[in-house]
Amino acid sequence: MSRKSWAAGDACQRAVNLVLKVQKGEQGVPTVLSAPTWGFYDVLFKEKKFAFQRPYGSYVMENVLFKVSYPAEFHSQTAIEAAKHIHAQLKERGKSAEEIKDITIRTHEACVRIIDKQLKPMDNFADRDHCIQYMVATMLVFNRLEATDYTDGSEAATSPLVESLRKRIKCIEDPQFTKDYHQATLRSIPNALTVNLHDGTVLEEVVVEAPLGHKLRREEAKPEILKKYKRHLGPHFAEERVKELIQLGNDAPRLEEMGADQYVDLYVKEKMDW
Repeated sequence: MSRKSWAAGDACQRAVNLVLKVQKGEQGVPTVLSAPTWGFYDVLFKEKKFAFQRPYGSYVMENVLFKVSYPAEFHSQTAIEAAKHIHAQLKERGKSAEEIKDITIRTHEACVRIIDKQLKPMDNFADRDHCIQYMVATMLVFNRLEATDYTDGSEAATSPLVESLRKRIKCIEDPQFTKDYHQATLRSIPNALTVNLHDGTVLEEVVVEAPLGHKLRREEAKPEILKKYKRHLGPHFAEERVKELIQLGNDAPRLEEMGADQYVDLYVKEKMDW
């Protein structure tokens, strides 16, 4: 899946490209936004002008979400973490996912809108990695969620228990969770799981407000981000080069003095090992 998650990167690339053109003196079209009928506002924004939550600054960089724990759509990250806790609880009780009757996920509006696909057929990778029920069920059954769990023919994709369980997981929107998700000073991505067992037991709800990698859990995430960085460098560079890159990343003054092109050049190889 070499072209997954390209949207944000593509948008940034286009923005930088436009900035470079402006710096070189390219004028552009003064009325591209406001031209009647054919301007951007009329065509795509129902004649409304752009409105911004805050002045331009560093908000986006300060609130970057690092995807650390699971290869999953971000609105599901906290649900998967909650499912991992529940898997441990079941194990302590001598039980397993087979004894789950149904599950309720208390969540935010964006999650319901984007990845709530309880009864939709799982025909391919993209269906599975954008279905919160599939991801939660996989964690509960196998105590893991890896990229290979989305592929056709994988253990998770062919598991009758995963397929049965995901159809018994329903999402309900919590208005407070939605409010917290949109609040500029919080921007949490909360999910809460309540599990009912076939024997009538109701497990205590497990709530996770923000995923590892969120601003609220930044310090907790740093060691895991470093591990992920090393894990991805390892197959491509010698151990000594990996060590050098990590040392550079931890040397803020040196890194800030280095040109962007110089830094990117450190990742170039004469021959790619595909």
